[in-house]
Amino acid sequence: MKARILSIDTTAEFGSLALVENGQLLEEILLHSADGFAHVLYSHLGTLLSRHGWKIREVDCFAAASGPGSFTGVRVGLAAVKGLAAAWDRPLVAVSNLQALAWFGTAPLRAVVIDARRGEIYGAVYNAALKLVFGEVVTKFPAWLATLPEGDLELISYDFSPFLNALSGTRFEGLRLVQAPRAIAGAVGQIAARRLALGHVQHPALVDANYVRRFDAELFWKDI
Repeated sequence: MKARILSIDTTAEFGSLALVENGQLLEEILLHSADGFAHVLYSHLGTLLSRHGWKIREVDCFAAASGPGSFTGVRVGLAAVKGLAAAWDRPLVAVSNLQALAWFGTAPLRAVVIDARRGEIYGAVYNAALKLVFGEVVTKFPAWLATLPEGDLELISYDFSPFLNALSGTRFEGLRLVQAPRAIAGAVGQIAARRLALGHVQHPALVDANYVRRFDAELFWKDI
């Protein structure tokens, strides 16, 4: 399906923007803003679109990382794409950050994990088709490890430093580790392209953040 997709991730201190056309990533840019993206997002969007000669009205679908992540950061990205999609009467795709991380894996089973602060993690297991095998949860890392299935499994994360000690001495000590990039807007856009081709899109008014559990998102993430 021919389509132009603009995707956004503002869910953490490092964010990203991407343009995807006909399922292929045209460009992805990494952003960094310790005090959030609300004040810089649209200028970067304008520069990216201009560089490829795209007009905002020519975008066929908007996509965003929907969390889990910084409570404020998640809202900034979703508000941006919801506003653009509503203004131009375009469909919207919201993609879990955990599913976006699974995009970077190669194994049949992909255990993805994000540090949720204060000793907690966000975790899930996806298969090669990026379908959930074990649902998204927030819990302690050792407790989550105990639930992981047998089989050809790999662990995917932005940063493994909080988790390596907990792997020692377990059946997962030699587990294949895949470090995902900080820029995930490209993965979000390509997942959105697949969903758009299947007609699995959302009305902007019905899209909500994916905090896994709202209370935990507010408790374990400080706004950055």
